[in-house]
Amino acid sequence: MKKIVLIIMVFLGVAACKTNPFTGQKVLNFYPNSQIFPTAFAQYDEFLGENKVITGTEDAKMITKTGQRIAAAAERWLTANGYPGYLKDYKWEYNLVNDETVNAWCMPGGKIVFYTGILPICNGETGVAVVMGHEVAHALADHGAQRMSAGTLQQLGAVAGNVVIQDEQKRNIFNQAYGIGSQVGVMLPFSRSHETEADRIGLQIMAIAGYNPDEAAELWKRMQANSGGGAPPEFLSTHPSNETRIANLTEWAPLARQEAAKFGVTSFQ
Repeated sequence: MKKIVLIIMVFLGVAACKTNPFTGQKVLNFYPNSQIFPTAFAQYDEFLGENKVITGTEDAKMITKTGQRIAAAAERWLTANGYPGYLKDYKWEYNLVNDETVNAWCMPGGKIVFYTGILPICNGETGVAVVMGHEVAHALADHGAQRMSAGTLQQLGAVAGNVVIQDEQKRNIFNQAYGIGSQVGVMLPFSRSHETEADRIGLQIMAIAGYNPDEAAELWKRMQANSGGGAPPEFLSTHPSNETRIANLTEWAPLARQEAAKFGVTSFQ
């Protein structure tokens, strides 16, 4: 049994590598699009059916327009960098939902939701493009599938520990330590790295789409003011701190402009 668990973990770790086109790095992902996308699409449709979707308004049209520009910019970059057809299974959809929560999200395969509560923070189309670029980047980099893959390995690690440790008291100590350690030491940093990666990719894509990348740091300054300083310490959070994001986005904005210039984009809204 011990050998079987070990073999499974090693096999998954070796066989589950996929290249992130934006970084060139190998990433943990053993859930192919053919498996994860249909489930995500069904869950998205279910969510829309249970919530108030706003259509036909200027805000709703802006969400769709901005999303289409960002997705088109992503396709331009991918094609130019040797990944034609990368988005062939994606089914982009952008919806505005009546909810005062300050949030937006994207499911695997390009299913995006903006809540009305985030629009005042966005403060216009360019701010929407900052958020949209970030959410589209999550989909492009397969972050949802990576989180599922990491969660599976986390569970297998717990199973392996319980198989190896026969003493009940030691097993209980292991479970407590493993639960906290794997969450704080592995899963939370993993999530924060995804958020940082999505910030950087999203900044690049929004610039190629013609949106001013300098607005990204300004949006997060507004987000910071709106939060009232109630965020948990960064090491206990799934997201980088507002301060970290603002500093990163300020540093990366000139690089995003340089990338956009490769596509002939030198003026921004």
